[in-house]
Amino acid sequence: MIKQPSFLPISIQEAKNLGIEQFDIILVSGDAYVDHPSFGSGLLGRVLWDAGYAVGIVAQPDWKKDEDLLRLGRPRLFFGITSGNVDSMVNNFTPNLKRRRRDVYSPGGRLLRPDRAAIIYANRVHSLFPNVPVVLGGIEASLRRFAHYDYWSDSVRQSILADAPADLLVYGMGEKPILEVARRLNAGEEIAQIGDVPGTAVKEEVRRWREAGRQDAVIIPGFAEVKGNKSKYAQAFAAHYKEQDPYHARAVVQPHPKTVVIQNPPALPLSTAELDQIYELPYSRKAHPSYREPIPALEPVRFSITSHRGCFGSCSFCALTHHQGRIVQSRSISSIVREAERLAQMPGFKGIIQDVGGPTANMYGLVCPRWKQGACPDRLCSADCPTLEKDHSLQVELLRRLRAIPGVRRVFVGSGIRHDLVMADRSGYLEDLCRHHVSGHLKIAPEHISRTVTECMHKPPRQVLDDFRERFRAASQAAGREQYILPYLMSGHPGCTIADMVELAEYLRDNSMYTEQVQDFTPTPMTISTAMYYTGLDPFTLQPVHIPRGEEKRIQRAMLQYRDPGNYDLVREGLERIGRKDLIGEGEKCLIPSRYRGAKH
Repeated sequence: MIKQPSFLPISIQEAKNLGIEQFDIILVSGDAYVDHPSFGSGLLGRVLWDAGYAVGIVAQPDWKKDEDLLRLGRPRLFFGITSGNVDSMVNNFTPNLKRRRRDVYSPGGRLLRPDRAAIIYANRVHSLFPNVPVVLGGIEASLRRFAHYDYWSDSVRQSILADAPADLLVYGMGEKPILEVARRLNAGEEIAQIGDVPGTAVKEEVRRWREAGRQDAVIIPGFAEVKGNKSKYAQAFAAHYKEQDPYHARAVVQPHPKTVVIQNPPALPLSTAELDQIYELPYSRKAHPSYREPIPALEPVRFSITSHRGCFGSCSFCALTHHQGRIVQSRSISSIVREAERLAQMPGFKGIIQDVGGPTANMYGLVCPRWKQGACPDRLCSADCPTLEKDHSLQVELLRRLRAIPGVRRVFVGSGIRHDLVMADRSGYLEDLCRHHVSGHLKIAPEHISRTVTECMHKPPRQVLDDFRERFRAASQAAGREQYILPYLMSGHPGCTIADMVELAEYLRDNSMYTEQVQDFTPTPMTISTAMYYTGLDPFTLQPVHIPRGEEKRIQRAMLQYRDPGNYDLVREGLERIGRKDLIGEGEKCLIPSRYRGAKH
């Protein structure tokens, strides 16, 4: 077994220097190669190497030529293909469908990633190496594993497995599945025989499926049905959404015209020991030295620490339920402390740990006894669940230990926190946070305050936000610090009307809040909200849901920043539409004046 190198090889010369004649596995990624646990190729490459496999990386190949994809030769086991840390269409386009001018995962922010990168790379690799297995992975493949609504083409697309010449797809956080696939290929099995690994999806010929079938599988409406019938689409989504728990999920089957896609149940959660091992591998936390320009996405996370995975919030617009799952998996305090101690010795470390967290920072260490058999299938986890353990003591202890490390001056919690969980905690977490771990602004994501909208989003109601704001103010005052809440807010979400956005604008006005941290809802694959957006239906009840589109969506977006003169006309139109001219004028409660210089009115 070859010792872990400083960087995984990206060239034949580097391979020769390590004594490698042929790679076992080659990972092809739409991101630049950054040897950091926040970057998928860097992490999975290290995990595979730790298991004894020689891994090479082809980062951001020029898909229009052969040279880059031929550079490392033919792998002994398989090609692993990913679009990168972000879905390529989300990465390449703004919510307004305008092409972005910068890619933060590329050297110098240059645009090097194709649209639908996983499909493009798979096609090119398959044409050059037709007999080598191709395994898809990463967020783009994971969340496009079934037929899905694609916002960028405004159409329902097939499963990515039906569109790409791939043999197998790894979904979710892929360490366990990819290691099992590698083990079985290494043992001499053919890729076509590997059809039952948890955390993977495979495809089968229609004729073969009809002959064999699977009695234990859930068969959902096929591509032809969901493409032509929105009710069927909603039903298909609800059916596979309910089969995402690793303990009691069944296989899910979706027929396509030329193939049948079969999703095996999710992989089991990683244990604390397994997570510790993954995050304590010898990452350099740098971009590969061949790059002459910085990778913009690295600096904000270079000295950050991942403390856990999973999120039980189940927000409608988030795909984490389909990717990391609802069961929180936490590292040990000792492992995180060891990582921080290594950070403190690294060149360039200035004493500041940028973040300690995960999808939701304050879910670290939270557990539910029922998770040993799987998350409740008939209800969502919430702050008012009597079974869920909401005490934050473990995170308080973790942060205390990190503060005490020589060379560490500040430890920030830069990830967003779930404010409803803080309100259910009695460990003194918020007070400790305000005293030591807020860099002036604390990120929370209430997203909205209208009850109709928060219920549609699966977010806490307005009263919880009000109570949290008051408690945060008191905690900051007691700590002798002037600190502010940085709320993330969303416009244009299914279920949201102009009247709801006016209610939110008035809330911001009345509470002297105004933020640039706003987003217009973008339908991304495999979220509840996207199913609503496309079908106009709640997928679980099939009841109609209001969907803002076109001009109304633009009005909603403008309403969040009603003070911006550039939004004046849209805000005025929205207020007039719903009969709220009382908010136009020079009064104290007015959102906009009667007239702006240069405005049409």
